[in-house]
Amino acid sequence: EVQLVESGGGLVQPGGSLRLSCVASGFTFSSTSMSWVRQAPGKGLEWVSSISAGSGTTVYADSVKGRFTTSRDNAKNTLYLQLNSLKTDDAAMYYCAKGSCRTDIYCNLLPRGQGTQVTVSS
Repeated sequence: EVQLVESGGGLVQPGGSLRLSCVASGFTFSSTSMSWVRQAPGKGLEWVSSISAGSGTTVYADSVKGRFTTSRDNAKNTLYLQLNSLKTDDAAMYYCAKGSCRTDIYCNLLPRGQGTQVTVSS
């Protein structure tokens, strides 16, 4: 059974930073591409970033490029998302997802965890 458990969310001021983690189990993490997606209140699911298996090549949505960094530790079966220079628009529930996606429709099809809430407010 695929299990994804996110953590690390919280309340941060604009300009602040957070690091999210996602511990994976139930599948071979090291050979699986992974993604981060988010959903703000009243809005649809938004793709944030994906990271490939193996080389760990990353891709980012334009809205977070240069501010967010995705990484993985295959020895720990853990996916990370470093969030820097946070904006109020970044406030959302953040989910890790098993697989790679770019569009909202496809991201919705991927298994994901229960999410971790990021609140950006002064």
